[in-house]
Amino acid sequence: MFRRFVGVWLLATLLLPALVHAADVQATLDRSSVQLGETVTLNLRVEGAGGRVTMPDLAGLGQDFSILGTSQNRSISVVNGTTSSTLTFGIALRPTRVGSLTIPALNVAGSQTRPLQLQVTAPDPAAAAAVGQDVFMEARVEPAHGYVGQQFSYVVRLYYATSISSGSLGAPQVDGVEVSRVGDDLNYDGQRGGRSYHVLERRYALVPRHAGHFDIPALGFQGEAIDPTDPNSFFGASTPISASAPAVSIEVQATPADWGKSAWLPARQLSLSLDGWPGANEQVRVGKPLNLTMTLQATGLPFEALPALSLPALDGATVYPDKPVTGTHNDGPWVVGRRQQAFAVVPERAGTLTLPAITVKWWNVLTDKMEVAQIPARSVTVLPAVGATDVQTSIPAGSASASAIAAAKPAVVTPASSSSVPWRWIALGSVGLWLLSVAGWWLWRRRARTPRAVLPVAQASASASVRSCRLAFLAAAHGNDAAAQVRSLLAWARMERPAIQHLGELASALDDASQRAAIAALQQRHYASAPPTDSSANLAEAFKRGFVWRAADAPGGDSALPPLYPFKLHD
Repeated sequence: MFRRFVGVWLLATLLLPALVHAADVQATLDRSSVQLGETVTLNLRVEGAGGRVTMPDLAGLGQDFSILGTSQNRSISVVNGTTSSTLTFGIALRPTRVGSLTIPALNVAGSQTRPLQLQVTAPDPAAAAAVGQDVFMEARVEPAHGYVGQQFSYVVRLYYATSISSGSLGAPQVDGVEVSRVGDDLNYDGQRGGRSYHVLERRYALVPRHAGHFDIPALGFQGEAIDPTDPNSFFGASTPISASAPAVSIEVQATPADWGKSAWLPARQLSLSLDGWPGANEQVRVGKPLNLTMTLQATGLPFEALPALSLPALDGATVYPDKPVTGTHNDGPWVVGRRQQAFAVVPERAGTLTLPAITVKWWNVLTDKMEVAQIPARSVTVLPAVGATDVQTSIPAGSASASAIAAAKPAVVTPASSSSVPWRWIALGSVGLWLLSVAGWWLWRRRARTPRAVLPVAQASASASVRSCRLAFLAAAHGNDAAAQVRSLLAWARMERPAIQHLGELASALDDASQRAAIAALQQRHYASAPPTDSSANLAEAFKRGFVWRAADAPGGDSALPPLYPFKLHD
């Protein structure tokens, strides 16, 4: 036994450093394709790097790349009191051959990166003709043809072999095409015709609004260069320089005629997912919200082009959407749009709750065909709310007390003989004891009465989080369904004060005049069928910071529950 313990301890000791130092590592390239002679930067991002993290072994890169230099940068951020550290290693690489080169997996901080692919092409002959010039420009658009609403990547590069003190680079302007910058400028080194240059690369996203042929005019650069060999350059003398990028063009097709009425989504990649659906071992009960999160992400489309996310109407449940979270980031030259929507789904009855399949149709611009992203249909069994069954106050027919009554009645009404007198007293004593038991039970029920017998809804919501109930109410408050507003407001209030039965009691328990006024307006709309006004906005505004409860000893602040921490005043 002792040897087994020692063996387990030694194994844990060996594994502990790996568990402590393992971190989330991601490898990325600043460009996915280069020309032979240009440099590319491999970034190794280490999330949660604790302690000392060393540069990984780069020997596996020597087969296809020349390592020109390395750098590292550490950043620390604090979000909601949680501190996170990020370490980024930068490795400048120059490919040694043409083709599809592989960046192998690297071991960094106890984790392994995924392999990356880099396309290396031969130098452009047209660009090689510019050899001999100190400054020249290149321009490229990808792809050369596509669809309306699709992102085209326009990249312009400035090559310079001299020191530039200042300069300005124009932006493309094309009628009928939306133009926007993508990311920051890239700076690296490249070669043309055996000569080394510094390269400034700028990327743009082009989104055509209609079909047709579009010419992207030549971009110009104007600047000033300093010659380090010129003694006058020390005194601020400089030479004006200029360069121009070649014009390029794209062909844009219209949306396919048979596409239908769904949103047109031409993307390079699109994914649709749903998180939060309960697993097989999780219990779902009436009144307990399900917190679901739906995410739609597309490469080649900004978030503005993505459709709003929603859940279909669910039989047996109410859906309360939260505020959507949107954003667009860059993946190299491509924009990546993302929409995320949270929902609180509150089951209203026991049984099977089914979420139908959710689909999004999109056009894959890489394969030039229609595809469908889908969330499969799924179901869950909803159990009754905890304590929802009313406590029975009557005596069951088959109980022992009922049997005693049935046995006692004949003993009372049957004429007794001299030999049955003792049994008569025994029967009368049993009846008396039973009556005392019933009286004691009735007194106990009267004194120990709690809201559980009259408020099954409060019990149903007791296991739900206050945040989910508040979220459900705020979502209903912005709508026009007064009944839903009443239900969600009472459910939220009962999470904090289970004794509250209706809106009148809730208003009496509040110490804020604006909240009581909002409840009065809600009662008029719900019970008196008052015409709709802007009271929904007032209702959400009144309760957005939570309930303002009346003090326990203030008028109208009586509660069915005793104070949690009672206290006495002393002289």
